[in-house]
Amino acid sequence: MKIAAIDIGSNSVRLMMWADGKTLYKALNTTRLGEGLVSTGAMTGSAISRTAAAIRDFKLRAEKEGTQRVYAFATAAVRSASNRADFLTAVREVAGIDVDVISGEEEARIGILGALGYGDGGIIDVGGASTEITLQRGGKKLYSHSANIGTVRLFDACGRDGDKLSRYIEGAIAEYGDVPCQGLTMYAIGGTATTMASVALALEEYDPAVIDGTVVTLERARRMADELLSLPVEEVKRVKGMEPRRADVIGGGCLLMRGIMQKLGISSITVSERDNLEGYVLSKLGKS
Repeated sequence: MKIAAIDIGSNSVRLMMWADGKTLYKALNTTRLGEGLVSTGAMTGSAISRTAAAIRDFKLRAEKEGTQRVYAFATAAVRSASNRADFLTAVREVAGIDVDVISGEEEARIGILGALGYGDGGIIDVGGASTEITLQRGGKKLYSHSANIGTVRLFDACGRDGDKLSRYIEGAIAEYGDVPCQGLTMYAIGGTATTMASVALALEEYDPAVIDGTVVTLERARRMADELLSLPVEEVKRVKGMEPRRADVIGGGCLLMRGIMQKLGISSITVSERDNLEGYVLSKLGKS
């Protein structure tokens, strides 16, 4: 059976095609749904329109490829916005699909399910409007918390000012408290992590098979944040391995990843290509 899953994030809409227990491919459309949330608490009309159109296009693409099921779920931007109902109505009218708005706790659960299954370890999922840290051992949850901080929120609040970003991040990640990750391998999922891996490897062309399992050290994250924030956005777009549509927010994302690594006392992260898309499908299949 072929299944499609659409992840409606604060920065991008992603499509995953799945069949026979494995991911066939993923596709991305950066619609920046979460822009302006920090200042207004609502999604803009233009962001809603372009995101609904992206969802429609992905749904049509999946149906043309013979999918039997199409799932769509939304994360922090939609769940925290005051005009959430307007967005859900727009998607239903434009794309003909009902969106499952998941909680921060559920986002964390499907993230670690997709990346690790029931194996031991932890994940850091830096998103556009929220960031989840989740740990498990022996198939049981040790720790999980979703904080309202992400790359789009950071950019809206601080732009690309390194000092402002650092202060904002320090205050926001304090709410994680003590994270008992000693002895566990920490994995990183999501667009910030995969972009960091791609830049670290200086890839000419993005290759999921090469990205998966890439180790990024704390020192590399520190240098990457400093380097990317020192360059104009147009030059960041030309950095080898860069996803150009993330050029304005990636410096803050690297700074956030670095801050979390320092708080957790870990010297490296392992980047996983498997993430909440796989986790959502596995969760749905388990329930059915």
